[in-house]
Amino acid sequence: MVPFTRDQIAARVAQDIPEGAYVNLGIGLPTKVANYLPADREIFLHSENGLLGMGPAPAPGEEDEDLINAGKQPVTLLTGGAYFHHADAFAMMRGGHLDICVLGAFQVSANGDLANWHTGAPDAIPAVGGAMDLALGARQVFVMMDHQTKTGESKIVDQCSYPLTAVACVSRIYTDLAVLDITPAGLAVREMAPGLDFAELQSRTGATLIKQAPGAQP
Repeated sequence: MVPFTRDQIAARVAQDIPEGAYVNLGIGLPTKVANYLPADREIFLHSENGLLGMGPAPAPGEEDEDLINAGKQPVTLLTGGAYFHHADAFAMMRGGHLDICVLGAFQVSANGDLANWHTGAPDAIPAVGGAMDLALGARQVFVMMDHQTKTGESKIVDQCSYPLTAVACVSRIYTDLAVLDITPAGLAVREMAPGLDFAELQSRTGATLIKQAPGAQP
């Protein structure tokens, strides 16, 4: 079995973002998606620090220290892009103007509950940022994360044990092992990493999986 790399996960998410979508990419792994968006699609990237029309990472040596995303990484601005106040950026999020947000997570439950701001550990530093606003305000929430923790525990569970960011908000999960849909029938497997079979994927997942019917729509 060959797990998907982080760049492969980002490229896979980018495939699922449609023409004309307004999208927010969360801090960390989701920022990689900007580098894989199809050149023939017009997609509007939003950042909660006040950008709309954000482009991919700049070439080495071409960084502008005043042009960063919410994670303080250097970015570019596409033709027609705009800067605005932080409060306006959050008004876009809270007002339902985003089609998709892509977030990282500590845990996702079988019904789409999201836990991504605090592990509950005594020495952990809470870091909610704009995740709650994004999870509730965007029409769809995609999650990118490793399938398991470094100690081998599943990050996909029946019920989250960490403090929740939002309830039943996640629609699709992308991991190094699979692409999964949250559906009324259950946690459906859309794709698996090369060489991985359903039984092994289930053994690595802390919630019951179902096989998605061929040709089923997201």
